[in-house]
Amino acid sequence: MLKKGNKLYSILTGSCPKCHSESMYVNKNPFMVTQLFKMHERCSNCKTKYKIEPSFFYGAMYVSYGVGLLFAGIAFAITFLLIGTSLKNTYITIVITSVFLLPVIIRLSRNIWINIFMKYDKDLVD
Repeated sequence: MLKKGNKLYSILTGSCPKCHSESMYVNKNPFMVTQLFKMHERCSNCKTKYKIEPSFFYGAMYVSYGVGLLFAGIAFAITFLLIGTSLKNTYITIVITSVFLLPVIIRLSRNIWINIFMKYDKDLVD
């Protein structure tokens, strides 16, 4: 469905934005909270440096706001509009969803942020 060379592939898989060959993260599972922010320094395939500059991923905080709103909106649409629960139960569901999916939101935000500044290079693929 998603093929290498597509930004969405890199964003959803957390792979190198330049060659899409390796995961940027030491542990692919975002729910391993102790290793949530641990990234490889460089891609082992194309040698791309992930942290372009110090504090590079601070910009991902702005992206995480939008991604968090997206997840909250989806939770609202499902619980209030589709299921028809009360506003109180909908609010509780949104809070629980946001807290539970926080590691996923953080990883997606970092993936989106780095893919804004780097693009796929088919010449780097093995």
